[in-house]
Amino acid sequence: MDFDAGEIYVDHQIQRAGRQILHRETKTEESDDFLPLPALCLKALRMRRAQQTGDRKAAGELWQDTHGLVFTTKYGTPIEPGNLTRMFALRARRAGVRVIPLRNTRHTCSSLLVALKVHPKVAQRILRHSQIAMTMEVYAEASEEEVRAALGKLSSAMGGAG
Repeated sequence: MDFDAGEIYVDHQIQRAGRQILHRETKTEESDDFLPLPALCLKALRMRRAQQTGDRKAAGELWQDTHGLVFTTKYGTPIEPGNLTRMFALRARRAGVRVIPLRNTRHTCSSLLVALKVHPKVAQRILRHSQIAMTMEVYAEASEEEVRAALGKLSSAMGGAG
């Protein structure tokens, strides 16, 4: 996490394997990259880092973070995946937004990128897809409104009334 540059470098992931929580490299080398962060995310991450600094001081010698994680327990250990899922749902309810499974947030992001008409290659980089085909699967989901607009453009281009 580079707060000054406003970006994060993604090159590892946390996974549960049986009874262990493992710190592993990402699936593909293409997944490893710097990702610029929106101001909203930077603000939230700065708040989290400040909270974590307090946790580290309170934990003293019990602090165990060896990987520099931003999201940890109050003792610096990786957050239990089930706890993260429960906390995500709780915070969504508190915020008054529809609760969706945590794993679906990536699809929500991709749908928002489509709605904002972000170029697929840019979306591929944001979503960390190694293959553009994966990104295009999401982009292939065209709304009724988008289909009507495209056909209207086609009609206009062919000399129709639009």
